[in-house]
Amino acid sequence: MGRSWRSRPQAERPSPPPLLVSHHERNTQRIVALDERAETLRLKRGMGLADARAMYPGAEIVEADPQADRRLLEGLADWCDRYTPLVAIDGADGLFLDISGCAHLFGGERALLEDAGRRFLQQGFDVRAGLASTPGAAWAAAHFLAPVPEELERAFGQGRPGEICPSILDEGREAEALAPLPLSALRLDPAVRAGLESVGLRTVGALLSAPRAPLARRFGAMLLVRLDQALGRVEEAVSPRLPVAPLSVERHLAEPVILMEDIERLVVLLTASLKPDLERRGEGARTLELLLFRVDGAVRRIAVGASRPLREPALVQRLFHERLAALENGLDADCGFELVRLSAALLAPFEMAQADLHGDADDGGDTLALLADRIRARLGDDALLAPVPAQSHIPERAVANLPFAKQPTRGKAVPAAAVAEAAPERPIRLFASPEPVEVMAVEVPEGPPLRFRWRRVLHQVARSEGPERIAPEWWHDRADAPTRDYFRVEDEQGRRYWLYRQGLYGASKEMPRWFMHGIFA
Repeated sequence: MGRSWRSRPQAERPSPPPLLVSHHERNTQRIVALDERAETLRLKRGMGLADARAMYPGAEIVEADPQADRRLLEGLADWCDRYTPLVAIDGADGLFLDISGCAHLFGGERALLEDAGRRFLQQGFDVRAGLASTPGAAWAAAHFLAPVPEELERAFGQGRPGEICPSILDEGREAEALAPLPLSALRLDPAVRAGLESVGLRTVGALLSAPRAPLARRFGAMLLVRLDQALGRVEEAVSPRLPVAPLSVERHLAEPVILMEDIERLVVLLTASLKPDLERRGEGARTLELLLFRVDGAVRRIAVGASRPLREPALVQRLFHERLAALENGLDADCGFELVRLSAALLAPFEMAQADLHGDADDGGDTLALLADRIRARLGDDALLAPVPAQSHIPERAVANLPFAKQPTRGKAVPAAAVAEAAPERPIRLFASPEPVEVMAVEVPEGPPLRFRWRRVLHQVARSEGPERIAPEWWHDRADAPTRDYFRVEDEQGRRYWLYRQGLYGASKEMPRWFMHGIFA
């Protein structure tokens, strides 16, 4: 199913002056939008603002703000998520809703249309809505067809003509309903539409009765595609503006909630409802999103991430508790939230831990992961970093500090003994940037330093081990980059250091340089 709404603010004053919205076009101010009262006074879009002022000096004029209009339309799209997750924005003043499989939750298509129209009116919007089996037919019904069901008019309120213009097209009767409509109902390119009108084809019915092959040759294949899309011969998908969550649960509230404690209790209840579906799929949630629909139409989206798949309501509640507590201005509940939805936006396989004979199971780092998730929920994803191995044999490049949430998935664990046997000894503290060292005496050409000064302190070497040569990475460094010879040295006080010589004695005119790169225990 498709639906398109066109919305504009509703006038509240008893006898308001005509409202005009202007914008700058071709070195002049022109009318870009106007209300119904202005339309009855023979004003129209595209008219010069000076002419409109001369005709009606008392007209109220405001400057167009496309960005604010876009934010308003996106806010309405978020609000429409209460009916279906498949919501797309249509142009500057319309929405498409794919309600296939969702209408029965509201008592049917007609009841859904009544509920949506009533709520839009309560928010102060005039609405033109169309319902059909194809997006093209629904768009045409919303823009060109007059109200049909009298019961809908009664449901939306009598005595307010023009504020609600609903139209419902029965499946299979799209051609009959669209035949008398102008070509604009097919969303054609203006140049194509002008060409068709120049040869006498001015309605959709005239196109339906004309031979298809000559139309395609003269006006392009897109003409027939638009026609077939409206009639359901060619499928037209509605691309949602937001990704659809694999699993969602929601609760409609008889009384709106305001307090944070009530919302956290609802999170626990919704997670408990979500848990059986996760268990049946053998998965857990890595990303959860809480949607709070306010009574006045505003929508709050609050998301949390987990390092490991979660199912337990108590663990999910802890994450949302931290996230809600971190909100600067709180939830801004205003009149309260009437609909709460919890969506599992990202799922991952859930691995069960094997318990021992005492009934205790190795948490596999779950405690640390939960602590990290709570910190991230409170302070943000980039507040906690974790070192991960990188593909490089240069020591300062071999480890990268990534946000905890962006760690790559680890494969099968390697025994620590095997790692220690395969890898050379490294210091427990590695400097991010090697520090220069002044070497007072050294065994030439490739021996260790005998005495060196570091941080203005002189050290006498008692023992040394090395060198361990590390060549430059030619795919990263320049071609003439010098090699590094690393030494593990111990001074007379028992302190152990990791130094390296950059370059070789006698290899070039420049003398080799020494650097301190780390400290052992």
